[in-house]
Amino acid sequence: MNEQTGEPQKAPEPFEAQPPARPPRVPVFNLPPALFFSLCLLVVIYAVQALVLSDDAVSWLLFTFGFVPARYVIPLSQQGLELFWTPVTYSLLHGSVQHIVFNAFWLMAFGAPVVRRIGTLRFVFFWLFSATASAALHAVLNWGDVSLLIGASGVISGLMGAACRFAFPAERSPMLAAHVNARLSIIEALKNRTVVIFMLLWLVGNALIAVGIPLVGDSDQAIAWDAHIGGFVFGFFLFSLFDRAPPQPPIEPAGTEKDVLQS
Repeated sequence: MNEQTGEPQKAPEPFEAQPPARPPRVPVFNLPPALFFSLCLLVVIYAVQALVLSDDAVSWLLFTFGFVPARYVIPLSQQGLELFWTPVTYSLLHGSVQHIVFNAFWLMAFGAPVVRRIGTLRFVFFWLFSATASAALHAVLNWGDVSLLIGASGVISGLMGAACRFAFPAERSPMLAAHVNARLSIIEALKNRTVVIFMLLWLVGNALIAVGIPLVGDSDQAIAWDAHIGGFVFGFFLFSLFDRAPPQPPIEPAGTEKDVLQS
């Protein structure tokens, strides 16, 4: 007869409940780094301008880095080299807290999807060229004028125009993150009802500005509506030069349905 011996069986240890996993923290401002740096740069420049520099130094700053159409009718021998960099640097300057806060709001709203789509380097070039396009139309329509143009509104208008090419998907398409939508052609964008309504509202707002009815801010401060149009036209028609293939969304198994929540 075979006998088997062994250690007495141990009673199972009581189950210890694990604490629930903490959900990942969602940042309050989920901005791309390039856009966050741009906002910080605008704020720092204005803070130095408003809190550190004297009145004479502020006048020098605005004259040296602000855009003045008259520079392009004066012979180069009679002026400095400011006409070469001011078509871009004017977009980094602002005239008041309200001015920079208003621009920062719209920059976050429309800059975030564009930066996520085209990346940091292309965003930098987009800023440079859209600022130049805005200043160019302003100079053409105000040829020889001695007024000073400052502010990022032209660039923001360019971002709005660019967003019209991808951020408003065709009707009845699945709801995806804006930056992964397919790029619409110019004709497709002009046939998109959401895009057309947005563009009409934007044009009406700038038309009101053109006749002296500001949407926000001090009515005594002139607003360069023509620079807005220059930026928007640039962003809308030339966005494809800066665009890259959007990241592909995850493929879901066939037959699955997705609930759409609206708030």
